[in-house]
Amino acid sequence: MTTAPAAAPVAAPAPPAPSAALPALDYSRTVDRLLVHRDALGEVFLTDLQPIDEQRYAAGAQLPRSHAYYGDHLLRPGCYDPLLLLEACRQATLAGAHRFYGVPSDNKFILTHLRLRLDRPQMVVVRSAPIALALRVTIVDRKEREGRVTGLDYEIDLTVGGVVIGQAAVGLRFKTPTGYLTLRLNNRDGLALPSSAAYPASTPGTPLAPHLVGRANPDNVVLVDTVVAGDTAQALLRIPAQHASLFDHPQDHLPGMVIAEGARQLALFAALDIRGLAGAKTLVTEVDVVFTRFGELEDETVLTARADGGPYDGPLYTQGGVLEAEEADGAGAPPLQQVPVRVEATQRGESLCVFSFVLTRLTA
Repeated sequence: MTTAPAAAPVAAPAPPAPSAALPALDYSRTVDRLLVHRDALGEVFLTDLQPIDEQRYAAGAQLPRSHAYYGDHLLRPGCYDPLLLLEACRQATLAGAHRFYGVPSDNKFILTHLRLRLDRPQMVVVRSAPIALALRVTIVDRKEREGRVTGLDYEIDLTVGGVVIGQAAVGLRFKTPTGYLTLRLNNRDGLALPSSAAYPASTPGTPLAPHLVGRANPDNVVLVDTVVAGDTAQALLRIPAQHASLFDHPQDHLPGMVIAEGARQLALFAALDIRGLAGAKTLVTEVDVVFTRFGELEDETVLTARADGGPYDGPLYTQGGVLEAEEADGAGAPPLQQVPVRVEATQRGESLCVFSFVLTRLTA
């Protein structure tokens, strides 16, 4: 047996580059809840909006260190929920559409796509002070009809302490109340719109144990009747119609963020059961989804996840910063994994959306 030559010293990673200056943002209070389509003040995270030019604006959001839904995770060290980051981005796009692009307050907003990539997960570790998140929002596509803005596609830089930590994208389409009702009735073959306010408190089926999806509170678990076969996991979405965060106000359809939570939970379960990636050490570092159909409240929503992945060959994220994989191995750390997971949501055999996740194992 031969002895491998000693590895050459690995240079310390360069410090992150600061982002270009943003307008000064106020974090002293949240914006009007109506701007972000929320009933509960506790579900408003946006604190400020400031124009930059015709295509760009800045937004501020304060992320809560403790939250009954977004803060209920077993991940250690504790990190801000990636879906909370996406929710802050979503709120920034809703508010910006009203304030800067003249979208009327009575318009219905339809979510078409979401994307998030965390380049510096170590910077979303929960510490002794809440994070002041700064967002640089750019309009990359603007749709108009008869002088009215009917859609906006956004790309967003997420910044903490002057450093860009990741990017996001959100797509929105806007409908007048009449136009929305016509669209929804056509989708439903003329059937009257339901309301989640009248929906049963529980979905039939056997709920998944919270720790299997990185949760502590069973009220935050949205999967039932989960099964695994080979590299595939499948579950039914539990519709938590009385959940204070997932259904902040009555809805006539499944909100995109509810489907996203179910998909995220199934991705974590698949990574654990199929790839052995523990939920207490696993963070979603990428998510990408396009919504192609409305999810109806009355129909079963089937979620199907396929996990893939191999040995980790990228940067190792730690509470203190980013290390190279060679450094980690030299320090005796176990091999890490980065697992891509694809999750499709269907109703009556028709696809609603397909999520692409990347799950990354963190080290303390």
